[in-house]
Amino acid sequence: MPEPSLHSPVPDSSPRRRRVAVVGAALADCGRVDRATPFQLHAQAARRALADSGLPRGLVDGVASAGLGILAPVEVSEYLGLRPTWTDSTSVGGSTWEVMAAHAADAIAAGHAEAVLLVYGSTARADLKAGRRTAGIALGARGPQQFEAPYGHTLISKYAMAARRHMHEYGTTLEQLAGVAVQARANAADNPDAMYRSPLTVDQVLAGPEIASPFTKLHCCIRSDGGCAVLLAAEDYVPDTPHDPVWILGTGEHLSHNLMSEWEDFTVSPAAVSGRLAYQRAGVTADDIDLAEIYDAFTYMPLVALEDLGFCAKGEGGPFVDAKAGRLLRDGELPVNTDGGGLSACHPGMRGLFLIVEAVRQLRGDYAGTGRQVLKRGGLPELALVSGTGGWFCSSATMVLGRG
Repeated sequence: MPEPSLHSPVPDSSPRRRRVAVVGAALADCGRVDRATPFQLHAQAARRALADSGLPRGLVDGVASAGLGILAPVEVSEYLGLRPTWTDSTSVGGSTWEVMAAHAADAIAAGHAEAVLLVYGSTARADLKAGRRTAGIALGARGPQQFEAPYGHTLISKYAMAARRHMHEYGTTLEQLAGVAVQARANAADNPDAMYRSPLTVDQVLAGPEIASPFTKLHCCIRSDGGCAVLLAAEDYVPDTPHDPVWILGTGEHLSHNLMSEWEDFTVSPAAVSGRLAYQRAGVTADDIDLAEIYDAFTYMPLVALEDLGFCAKGEGGPFVDAKAGRLLRDGELPVNTDGGGLSACHPGMRGLFLIVEAVRQLRGDYAGTGRQVLKRGGLPELALVSGTGGWFCSSATMVLGRG
């Protein structure tokens, strides 16, 4: 037998990569939850997600969690009575959950896990109202932030400065930014779990107290309690679940900067990279997406993300999100944050996992027969995009989810 040359094909000895689906998705109690601990919200969300999946608890061999102390997945796993052989405690802010979902999907596809539970719970609002001290984030105590923190550059001021730059570069207006909040509130109107559901106008947003120029109070996310969970599993288990599967088709992640002085362009978010990667890996484009769940701690976040994710050209985000156009409404051209988002529904600290829950429910048609269901081309949506942002546009992770 001749010796193989350098140009001979190499036999593929790698294991088959399995498809991965979100098979369970659920919320814990959200909004105003004064009689629960974060651990109880974790447990409530986990139980509901497992019940939603129809799969046995013993199948779960992976747990991903963040936000509770320095041993988050260990403490949560113990509280839930689980002993996982795979775990993740990535912490990159609001995009944490999309990053962890991507890592979990890779692990399941490679056969390193069968079913991974992503779970989160927070009593951020109740703690504040009760005057309870919670772990501080000490953003400027040490490290590179010491060079910016003395100037009082808070998290909201970082977002506000970026928004001001977009307004300067492209003529984006406060009224257009307010349109993001107005349409989020309209989407929340039919969501019984949303914290704020009453109608909102552009004038009301603009008339609110200024928090950090140009943001008034209603340009900023709410502070709520809440929790949620999703269960990811290998395709082998999909026949045993009661719902149509929602497949993870493509993911992408990107780290941008920590210091604002290291951010090359305040009008370009890291979603420009994470989105491109997710589209490439899913084999789709922005034109194929039926709905989007995009992190919205401030109104500028969805505006610039929509540009960077390819839904409109750079600089055209203002007209795209204008309330008069109604594109972000549940029955609009591109439904965005269909539950009301962090601006109206809930924001218990890190909202990234809630984006996945809402996208899954929309794709499965869980809201069929109600005003909450997105319909496209006379039927259920086929593709959803989920994009989380962490820090002050420091990190981004994007996922493409699909029914097909």
